[in-house]
Amino acid sequence: MSELIISLAVLKAKNGKRQILEQELLKLINPTRTEPGCLDYVLFGDVEDENLFYMREAFLDRQAFDLHIASPHFQAFAAVKDELLEEPLRLIALKQLSS
Repeated sequence: MSELIISLAVLKAKNGKRQILEQELLKLINPTRTEPGCLDYVLFGDVEDENLFYMREAFLDRQAFDLHIASPHFQAFAAVKDELLEEPLRLIALKQLSS
């Protein structure tokens, strides 16, 4: 059986780039949710730091995750992320322990 790929992406906007980063992240939601193997893709904003975003994502397996990374919509985000992010995107791998 394939192992689920579950992660939390942490993205911190540069000063003055919060709204643009949020818009770019929101553009990823609908096309990603229609990808084969996408189980969860939800954007969160930090309550205390408006420049900090979290994307919770889950994919059926490594192949589905790799297809997501190669998708045109994700590649469009990857092309602009460096001008929007204060620090490199952090991807925290998670293992589900409960239902």
